[in-house]
Amino acid sequence: VQLQASGGGLVLAGGSLRLSCAASGTIFGINTMGWYRQAPGNQRELVATISTDGDTNYGDSVKDRFAISSNGAKNTVYLQMNSLKSEDTGVYFCFAIRFHENYWGQGTLVTVSS
Repeated sequence: VQLQASGGGLVLAGGSLRLSCAASGTIFGINTMGWYRQAPGNQRELVATISTDGDTNYGDSVKDRFAISSNGAKNTVYLQMNSLKSEDTGVYFCFAIRFHENYWGQGTLVTVSS
C-alpha cells in the first residue's frame, strides 16, 4: 500500500485547509484510513479516522472543527480542517490499516499562523 498525502500549507488562524490522501497498490482489505499529526517536540496524536463502513472517530482537540470523508471507491480520504488554530500546526501523516498492518504516508506540513 502506498499513501500519497497532499494539501498542506500555510494558513492564517481561523482559516481552512483540506488534506487529501490517496491509497494505491494493493488496497484490497484496507478497513480504516485516517490522519495523525505531530508537532515539534510532541508525540504523534490522532486526528481522525474513517472506516470502510463510514464510521468516524476524532481526536478531542479537533472535534467540531475537522471532518474526515472518503470517496466512493474508498481509496482516498479527505480531511477538511476549519477554524484552524496555531496549535493545529504540525506534520499530518496519513495512514491506512490493511489486515491489521499499518501503512504510513510521507506527511504533509500544516502551518497555522496567528
